[in-house]
Amino acid sequence: MSAWSEEMSVASTVSAEKVAPKTPGARRRRILVVDDEPHARRALVELLSDDGYEVASAGDGFKALGILREWPCEVLLTDWRMPVMDGITLIKKAREENPQLGCVVMTAFGSVESAVEAMKAGADDYLTKPLNFDAVSLVLARAMDRIEERRELTSLRARNAEQRAQTRTKILGSSPPVQSLVAMIDQVAGARATVMITGESGTGKELIARMLHEKSGRVDKPFVRLHCAALAESLLESELFGHERGAFTGANARREGRFEEADGGTLFLDEIGEISPTIQVKLLRFLQQREFERVGGNKTISVDVRVVAATNRDLEAEVKAGRFREDLYFRLNVIHIQAPPLRARPGDVPLLARHFVAKYAQENARNIEEVAPEVMSTLERYDWPGNVRELENVVERAVVMTDGTRLELRHLPAELLRQSERGLLGELGVQIPGSSLAEIERHAILRTYEATGGSSAETAEMLGISVRKVQYRLREYREAGVMVED
Repeated sequence: MSAWSEEMSVASTVSAEKVAPKTPGARRRRILVVDDEPHARRALVELLSDDGYEVASAGDGFKALGILREWPCEVLLTDWRMPVMDGITLIKKAREENPQLGCVVMTAFGSVESAVEAMKAGADDYLTKPLNFDAVSLVLARAMDRIEERRELTSLRARNAEQRAQTRTKILGSSPPVQSLVAMIDQVAGARATVMITGESGTGKELIARMLHEKSGRVDKPFVRLHCAALAESLLESELFGHERGAFTGANARREGRFEEADGGTLFLDEIGEISPTIQVKLLRFLQQREFERVGGNKTISVDVRVVAATNRDLEAEVKAGRFREDLYFRLNVIHIQAPPLRARPGDVPLLARHFVAKYAQENARNIEEVAPEVMSTLERYDWPGNVRELENVVERAVVMTDGTRLELRHLPAELLRQSERGLLGELGVQIPGSSLAEIERHAILRTYEATGGSSAETAEMLGISVRKVQYRLREYREAGVMVED
């Protein structure tokens, strides 16, 4: 019997009933255990099999490499000190062949230096011998989560490439506000009626307008956009309706306006609340009669254009103040769509963030495989006054600032971190000034413990205190009825 067959026979005979897939036909997650000590190896195989993993094992690094080539797995769990080939060398060689492989090192030399060396070699995490089985389960669960995240980022990169090859626009998100928005778009896209899109800056009003166009029967005709606030009144009139030669100084030739360019399609008028009273009158006439004249011309021109307007202003208030015509407001507001702010859809933040990470990692030649959990929790807590546009800018900056494969808190803007932390402190009832040192300490320990995935050792290292103190405080908090996330 070959070494490969021997190792697999050990793994396959352990707890066969307990490791059966929960879903018929589903492949269990695989782990390769590498340790030159037979008893330790068998104990780990039993433990991990009982936890529901499909497990193979090897007694040295060369055998492990052979197994990995024939038996693809998610995680390599290897001892550090082994004859023939040590764990660090094994990880480097295994990662050369499979960059997506999760790697965890076991070592009896649990120093900071050994952990740093393991991480530099490509390890995702490390365990100190003698092993604590609860710690083993926790670390491997984290490693599996990282694998899923890497796969998701890879999938998002592929989807981004496909989307760039297509013209269809999509709104990312599955929250109730987004579901309602998409349902509304589907309902009204095929109509000719004018649409008013309202919402804060950065909520994707142009994206909604493009979706309306692409889901309509006008999809093969032009989608024309005009930012009304960017032009002076005289230029805006010419941009909208065109002009005849000699209509004004510099008009050396006849020019068609945006209405003619959009004939048969959709004209998106962004920041409609900024147009002057004169332009309001001419726009009202077009919406009523579907015709206009170019600046300096007498010929009446008729076009088939669907108008979609957008504003972040309160047009009802503008009407009451006399700055916007009431009749034009009603003509524009036949169908009203409200773009939800990002703070109303916090559940969509992780999906959007990962989408932007994949997008800007590709654009900036960054190989980002993982987003730290504390980064995601920080992004979800932030209020996002600039909405999706602000989130995109923050993620782009973070990607550019990343010098490795993991996006971490230090890559986020300092002001965002401060505001997010203030929001969390408020949620927890921690006020500075106003809270005792004991309350602040409790907050620091619990938040760090949560961020490290329930590791007392990592929490102690990050806070600069002893592991014993962390464990004592956690026990104290539990006895006091405080929920502690393990």
